[in-house]
Amino acid sequence: MATYAKRAESGTKTMKLRKTHEFFEKSSIIRSLDAVFGDAPIPKGPTMVIKIEPITGKQGMRGAPKIPGDKSISHRALMLGAIADGITEITHLAPGEDVLSTWRCLNSMGVEITPKRGKVYVKGLQSMKAPTGPLHCGNSGTTMRLLMGLLSGQPFSCVLTGDASLQNRPMKRVAAPLAQMGATFTLEREQFAPIQMQGNSTLNSINYRLTTPSAQLKSSILLAGLFAKGKTELSGHIGSRDHTERMLPHFGMPVSLQEDSLSIIGKNRLYANSLLVPKDPSSAAFWIAAATLVPGSTIEINDVSLNPTRIGLINTLIRMGARIQTEITEKNPEPMGSVYVTHQALKAISIESQDVPALIDELPILAVLATQATGTTVIRGAQELRIKETDRIEAIAINLRAMGATIEVFDDGFAITGPQKLQGAMIETFFDHRIAMSFAIAGLIAKDITYIQNADCVNISYPQFYKILHQLATG
Repeated sequence: MATYAKRAESGTKTMKLRKTHEFFEKSSIIRSLDAVFGDAPIPKGPTMVIKIEPITGKQGMRGAPKIPGDKSISHRALMLGAIADGITEITHLAPGEDVLSTWRCLNSMGVEITPKRGKVYVKGLQSMKAPTGPLHCGNSGTTMRLLMGLLSGQPFSCVLTGDASLQNRPMKRVAAPLAQMGATFTLEREQFAPIQMQGNSTLNSINYRLTTPSAQLKSSILLAGLFAKGKTELSGHIGSRDHTERMLPHFGMPVSLQEDSLSIIGKNRLYANSLLVPKDPSSAAFWIAAATLVPGSTIEINDVSLNPTRIGLINTLIRMGARIQTEITEKNPEPMGSVYVTHQALKAISIESQDVPALIDELPILAVLATQATGTTVIRGAQELRIKETDRIEAIAINLRAMGATIEVFDDGFAITGPQKLQGAMIETFFDHRIAMSFAIAGLIAKDITYIQNADCVNISYPQFYKILHQLATG
């Protein structure tokens, strides 16, 4: 059973909202039942604390949880729809604050985006309008980095900014190749947002070698390449998430894919299309992990993305001995289908740098899983984790140690020997949604109660997370 709590700013008193079988006991500090357990995001407050009680008994986690649309695909669908001829229809657009940041930025440049009957309609513009103020990207690195590429081909200047976390994430590696194409960037301390940029309607094409696997960098250059004359070609580490190169042909832009390179020819029109967004595998990862960890659990996840660049956690858990089956039901433009998971003991494995791109967002929950695997799990080549919403390697270590676990930390990863018993603790999320959700799952198998501080950060990607957790844990 899970208990949900909102803590007052002083931290001296905790008000509780508890579900026990058929009745609710409700505190006045929670604005409404629907705001917490309904479809709305959990209410924000000075410090929102969620109280996680361990699951006991034999029933485990059971059900088919509701998963939000994929966040990565949703960002790209909005942006490509914004520059395509006609009206693009999007089904299952991700509901979190990150995608809303992209929506708002596009609105600020004259793009009409209309929600209607569970779908979203984007009316494309041949040329976007200069915004009247800064484009605020919130906490979304995807919004900022992809807009840097998209706006490189627009004939106006603008400012890209974000919250405090986003302003501490590096942007120079994206700005550098775009500057080679003809856009101009002025970065704070030559590295960070706020970013003053000037687009250029006559961009140069580029032949660029990626020295590190980054879907955001790759996508930003491809988006700029849409406005460049001639062939924009990428080589090197191109094996990161491939949503952009899958989606471009869906909007009428051919992509040439070779074994070690990909390219597009710019100055071609894009045409609006309908798009069904698969469910987000990075959000589904928490329920896959929960079903694997909690005895007696059986979880079914439907209509989820099974893109080969996004199922790294599934493949990794199968290597660790997990009982997972997948079934593809749709292939174009994105493979999607069902995942079936039941509880199973795990064995430790090693993760190398070539494995990391396909599970970069799932490494926090993989760290939790590693505490219960027999042997030493070693993860290397994951230095990208240090420049996410927070330094995720450090956040993982701090919170696992708070729960009584032992972890060895490297510059580019960590090692965990299991199985280890976890103790309930106060979890510091560092306002990182994936840290919050990972350690909420850890709380299900801990001894005693776990508290998740600043728990409303899950609104970034999965506003219904705690509601679904409650449903699965209580049957």
